[in-house]
Amino acid sequence: MTLDRSNIVEFIADIFERRGAESYLGEAVSMSEHMLQGAVLAEKEGAPEELVAAALLHDIGHYTSEFGPMSLGDARDNLHEEAGAHVLEPFFPPVITECVRLHVPAKRYLCATNADYFDRLSEASKHTLMLQGGPMSAEEVKAFEAHPYWREAVKVRIWDDEGKTPGVVTPEFRHYVPLLERVVAGT
Repeated sequence: MTLDRSNIVEFIADIFERRGAESYLGEAVSMSEHMLQGAVLAEKEGAPEELVAAALLHDIGHYTSEFGPMSLGDARDNLHEEAGAHVLEPFFPPVITECVRLHVPAKRYLCATNADYFDRLSEASKHTLMLQGGPMSAEEVKAFEAHPYWREAVKVRIWDDEGKTPGVVTPEFRHYVPLLERVVAGT
């Protein structure tokens, strides 16, 4: 199947439906529960549709094998943030793809700039933080804050961290299909 703006949302919905119940890297929720919780948290804060979409899709990079061969190189960290942004870029606006790309650097940023943030991370997030480079240096903080979407990425990161609660009732992925179709059509 050739992906384009007319079928990308349905393609992603199919991935969620087939693979969403997979384990989420040692967390107490599945991948789909985690990403859906992020979207719900964004909605509850009255976030714009683009940020709800970014919260929903921030971990899509864990499924990049679904999009065809990737060549991001072998590394201990799977670079899911880069992979996810890469597969979404042809279809979604930059604020979404950059939030996906920056949600891991946002964790590193928050650990460097907020003394209490590290203690709020799950054990799995603490582990992956070390694989992802640990807290940012002062130079990295400055560079991160120069990015046009850094504030939005920090919001998505916070929803990411908060979206790991077992038993939270969320809408099904299909609830978000119209929203995703609108943001794709708006690009």
